Amino acid sequence: MKKIRIIGISAFFHDSAVALIEDGKVIYASQEERFTRKKNDSSFPDNALKDLFAFNRIKLREIDYIVFFEKPFLKFERLIETYLTFAPKGLKQFLFSMPIWLKDKLFMKNQILNKLKVFDQNFNESKLFFSEHHLSHAASAFFPSPYRSALILTADGVGEWATTTVAIGKNNSIEIKKEINFPNSLGLLYSAFTYYIGFKVNSGEYKLMGLAPYGKPIYSNLIKKNLVDIKNDGSFRLNQDFFSYATGFTMTNAKFNKLFGQNPRKPESKILKFHMDIASSIQKVTEEIMLLMLTNLQKDFKQENLCLSGGVALNCVVNGLIKKKNIFKNIWIQPAAGDAGGSLGSALALWYMHLKKKRIINSKDSMKGSYLGPNFDNKTIRKTLNNLGAVFKQFVNKDMIKFVASKISKGQAIGWFQGRMEFGPRALGARSILADPRDNKIQSELNLKIKFRESFRPFAPSVLEHHCKNWFNLNQSSPYMLVVSEVNTNKLIKQKSKQKSLSSINNKRSVIPGVTHIDNTARVQTVNKNTNKKFYELIEEFYNLTKTPILINTSFNIRGEPIVCTPKDAFKCFMGTDLDLLIIENFVLEKEKQKSSLIKDYKKEFSLD
Repeated sequence: MKKIRIIGISAFFHDSAVALIEDGKVIYASQEERFTRKKNDSSFPDNALKDLFAFNRIKLREIDYIVFFEKPFLKFERLIETYLTFAPKGLKQFLFSMPIWLKDKLFMKNQILNKLKVFDQNFNESKLFFSEHHLSHAASAFFPSPYRSALILTADGVGEWATTTVAIGKNNSIEIKKEINFPNSLGLLYSAFTYYIGFKVNSGEYKLMGLAPYGKPIYSNLIKKNLVDIKNDGSFRLNQDFFSYATGFTMTNAKFNKLFGQNPRKPESKILKFHMDIASSIQKVTEEIMLLMLTNLQKDFKQENLCLSGGVALNCVVNGLIKKKNIFKNIWIQPAAGDAGGSLGSALALWYMHLKKKRIINSKDSMKGSYLGPNFDNKTIRKTLNNLGAVFKQFVNKDMIKFVASKISKGQAIGWFQGRMEFGPRALGARSILADPRDNKIQSELNLKIKFRESFRPFAPSVLEHHCKNWFNLNQSSPYMLVVSEVNTNKLIKQKSKQKSLSSINNKRSVIPGVTHIDNTARVQTVNKNTNKKFYELIEEFYNLTKTPILINTSFNIRGEPIVCTPKDAFKCFMGTDLDLLIIENFVLEKEKQKSSLIKDYKKEFSLD
């Protein structure tokens, strides 16, 4: 019987991606940035689509439906109404954006069709469908989840109109119950503060989250009094007098600056105590809104399961608090919660809601560990390494695992490239940099010498799932690194000073200081044998050597660069950083054995994020 194949596409705003499902099963998903090497690439995902066809050995004519993750005309409607509402403010932005919309975005259907006809000039446009932005997000969270029914909360910057939506998922249907619309947006509020403290919007929000524990939330009441009116049910309104995102080219304005007494921090300038306190304050307000909203939603809808999606769902600290407060019995978060995940959600929404197909539920989830991108066979890897002039040895699996675990235990930093590439922003043991969490200086060394990024940014622990409770205050699996949890008190080391500052980064706060943030928390990934056997075996071997069932796991890239995709990308990063070892499948490359002529500083190729 012929399989029904559906491709979902997200594109043109940020984080473009493609996804393929066959008879409702998730088969493939990848982001365009991984192929173009442009972080958060917003262009049509030509390269990702090309890889989708090649990897799955299919052609466009074999695809039954193509679905785009949102409706451009509704977004254009919001744009026009916003300008009319705020007129005459925003004239410059209007004059700048209108030609772009009238030339490209308004007629996006034709643009998409033209792109698809590159793959098949006879492509039938009746196969092309359009979803809605927040429905795509909600579908990406609910349909792959292990729940028959759930409350679904989507919170992001903005879709067509909606910025926050509440839906109920049941079997093969999703019904949106409530929504908050633009310009009132929790995602844009958080991004406004990301901009204000000198980080890049749609990229630096996780930096703000990482900086927050260094400060105190002394401005949270000021924020609530002036910027955001929080209602008793957790809904909110933003005071647009302080923001420019609806009418200008910046997120905040002079009135915002006056409220806090300083102009926005210039990128790469010194981070002050003020910026830490600002970060702490908006993080606390975000937590307060989310917890209040979800507490009331649980009372209203009496659902025991929660699914989260949208960019705000990548705030791991908030996710950890939701779990800790036990507002819902179970929580599942889409690992590609941002716009990339909308490609998958749009395809699933069409399968279940348009085609009315029966839903088969996986007791874990249906994301296959989010290992949904391309992989490379030994022949291709060997040929690539030879062409690059690399010096390498090929090991049998058991010997490779022992060799690498031993090197990590002796303080070496490892580039780890295995199997299918992850879908979503987290490295989950397929395209990762790994190190020993017991070293109290490893955080700053990895940040400064390998990642070339700010010293305060924390690293995540990947822990053997059955050991997790012994190390972290977490009573559930966390395969997608989306929940922050406290390190257990019996693993902590008493501090002489309670002062939180960037100078205290190298203080030994626990027996695993490399993954213990300044507030004694960690963003945990649990690893089991069924999802990632080779990664599990490596951590297990490290445990045998050290009695520590944990490795530092951070994304395999430098600052401003997307996570590596190909063996060539991995070798380039290896030779451009202080990584000691590169492991591509069972091929082992030692830095000291490589030709010095191949060492290349390539930081300037990527704009700082």
